[in-house]
Amino acid sequence: MDNKPIILVGNDDGIEARGLKSLIEFLAPMGELYVAAPATHQSAKSSSLTMDTPLRVDRLDDYMGARMFRINGTPVDCTKMALNRLLPRRPDLIVAGINHGANSGSNVIYSGTMGVVFEGCLAGIPSIGFSLLDYRPDADFSACRPIVEQITADVLANGLPTDVCLNVNIPAGTDIKGIKVCRAAHGTWTEEFEQRTDPFGRNYYWITGSYSNTEPDSIDTDLYYLEHGFASVVPCRPDQTALDAIALLASRL
Repeated sequence: MDNKPIILVGNDDGIEARGLKSLIEFLAPMGELYVAAPATHQSAKSSSLTMDTPLRVDRLDDYMGARMFRINGTPVDCTKMALNRLLPRRPDLIVAGINHGANSGSNVIYSGTMGVVFEGCLAGIPSIGFSLLDYRPDADFSACRPIVEQITADVLANGLPTDVCLNVNIPAGTDIKGIKVCRAAHGTWTEEFEQRTDPFGRNYYWITGSYSNTEPDSIDTDLYYLEHGFASVVPCRPDQTALDAIALLASRL
């Protein structure tokens, strides 16, 4: 194991999620795995941190040789804890997922899975997020294996450009046609809050909503390729500075 890379694995669906267990199985031959994952479901937590509750770490039994740590925090809490307290040294790679559901288009902004990836990227560590377009708890992740293995092996061998991480989405089903490196589609959420009534007669609201691709005719986006059976790979940066707008705004302000 001394010659194997150290891979830190995280997610936002919780440490018991089937997607996480599948990712561990796929990555186990490729490195020495440390898993730091939330105790409970933490989807859509983005890069949030826990500021008002003590964090507690439980060491669980190994799974497929991976050292398992359960933490009562957000996905990024888990990643920071691992980097600062749990790992024997700086990891060679951070991998998050496999998420139950898409993180394509603008969903990358909300994703706890990609929160892990952006945190790794900020630390200068090559980082990849994997998501399957299937929200079911018992989703079949077996078709993800060759995609995960190919992309992970490439990044371990060649690294990534400075300050760049990867957002990988995989279509559901077994007939995956290949991999396409592309850009994220522009889209918006129709944030429909369903009004309900509790047993005491008080109104409350439950977020539902649906995602709308605002450029359905574009053929160079992740949503286009996913709809046509390809896994999409979108290079991302945590730095969201709009460099092309600096000169214009400076001339006005």
